[in-house]
Amino acid sequence: MFAARRLATRIPAARSQAAFFHNTAPAFVQKGDAIPDLEVLTENSPGNKVNLAKEVKGKGVIVGVPAAFSPACSSTHVPGYINHPKLNEAGQVFVVSVNDPFVTKAWGSLLDPSGKSGVRFLGDPSGKFTEALDLSFDSTSIFGNYRSKRYALVVEDGKVKDAFVEPDNAGVNVSTAEKVLG
Repeated sequence: MFAARRLATRIPAARSQAAFFHNTAPAFVQKGDAIPDLEVLTENSPGNKVNLAKEVKGKGVIVGVPAAFSPACSSTHVPGYINHPKLNEAGQVFVVSVNDPFVTKAWGSLLDPSGKSGVRFLGDPSGKFTEALDLSFDSTSIFGNYRSKRYALVVEDGKVKDAFVEPDNAGVNVSTAEKVLG
């Protein structure tokens, strides 16, 4: 009886270490790609849907962050854009986070109380916009779900003109306002 049960039990085959690595280039959004045409982003409330493919006319910047209210996002990354002297030359600026619209609204009110910068804070509650850009990463050990890599996309007329994606997903080096806006 026990022998029959043991034979029926599947023993996983050992996987080669090479199976855990691949040598293909990352597939995330690249220069020349169109902004995803999705109505999944929200601004201030769940009913206020935003489609960035239709929203961005002319020049703009989309800043992706791992989490609203996280230390690096709140103290350095996003304030760098809000306070940058060349912000007005950047066109429309959007901050996108895999959070609900209530969280992003509260966060925007904290970082830019007067709203004078014109930076708009958008929630990506389902993460579908972030997934469409192929910029999500598994952060379940920290945030409990998949989140956005930290990035900045310079866009013009609905297409990516330049992409600044943090290689370690959450660092604040490549996508700073100084590097993106000059």
